[in-house]
Amino acid sequence: METFIAFIRRIGFLCRKELLAILKDPANRVILIAPVLVQTMMFGYGATYDLNHVPYAVLDQSRSAASTELIARFDAAGVFRHVATLRTPAEIAKVIDGSQALMVLHIAPDFAERIAAGQDAPAQLVLDGRNSTTAGMAAGHVAALVADYNARLPGAMLSPVRIETRAWFNPNLETRWNIVPGLIAALSMIQTLILAALSVAREREQGTFDQLLVTPLTPTDILIGKALPAVLVGVIQASLILAIALFWFRIPMAGAVSTLYLGLLVFTTACVGIGLSVSALSANMQQAMVYAFVLMMPLILLSGLITPVRNMPDGLQVATYANPLRFAIDLVRRVYLEGAGLADVAADFIPMLAVAAVTLPLAAWLFRNRFA
Repeated sequence: METFIAFIRRIGFLCRKELLAILKDPANRVILIAPVLVQTMMFGYGATYDLNHVPYAVLDQSRSAASTELIARFDAAGVFRHVATLRTPAEIAKVIDGSQALMVLHIAPDFAERIAAGQDAPAQLVLDGRNSTTAGMAAGHVAALVADYNARLPGAMLSPVRIETRAWFNPNLETRWNIVPGLIAALSMIQTLILAALSVAREREQGTFDQLLVTPLTPTDILIGKALPAVLVGVIQASLILAIALFWFRIPMAGAVSTLYLGLLVFTTACVGIGLSVSALSANMQQAMVYAFVLMMPLILLSGLITPVRNMPDGLQVATYANPLRFAIDLVRRVYLEGAGLADVAADFIPMLAVAAVTLPLAAWLFRNRFA
């Protein structure tokens, strides 16, 4: 017990030292808060999505020549990619929740009979509102296809086929609902990665890291003491962005706060592992900053924050599996907008834990061998 208490005291002193080093400079305090506020506002108001291709599923309960012709127009458009054929309405939730399809076209059993009788023949289009702008543009393409289909019906004076659109998780298809929750992970990663990357490099440049190595602190103690403050700062910044999303942009949160914070804690730990590894490899602060910024841009671009991962080339899609930000954004969006539980997002924890399990021991090994 005495050994454990002594260990906690050592870590506490080291954490206190790190927090004082971060907060003692007024410029640092401004950097920790101001960029988060400005970037959240800029992305929340300005960022949009482009439409590249649309994976869709079909629930054709009519199974008629009329419905087959309508589906054929989707496949021939070049924008839509048929990924699943459903048998029951209950399967719609599975393909939407799992992001397998951006939209589901549901054709009723009496579709052909209504067209033959010259009656209104509605078809339901279920959209994944988590990709709001992409879903809105896809709905526009669908409307154009249906209008062309109606125009080619023999003897049709009116437009019998009518699309009833329903967006899940984002009823009004507001882009902000998609962008801002993703920023909870993305913007906190930027600051966390920079803080962790500068941590060891700063002490190495100032000559104080050698003093740490001759203290009774082990490399593991140093690792924990440097990781915890950065994790704490990352979680606090994520909380600030969450508060902006909830109270400024008034985006309602559907899921549990506990699940969200558990995911953010794991994600921030993975980011700290990457940052500490970069810091241990860097000879000075300038080098650490360069390495950090070189890493951050690919991490953000390959995360799905701006461009959906499914729109990327196959090689880049494979590369995203090593990117913890991809899974953090997916987790945050699903918990925030969809109301997903811990079991629903469990798969997102695995890559983040894997990155942390590789980078944190790597940083500890570099502390022990590179600076010994």
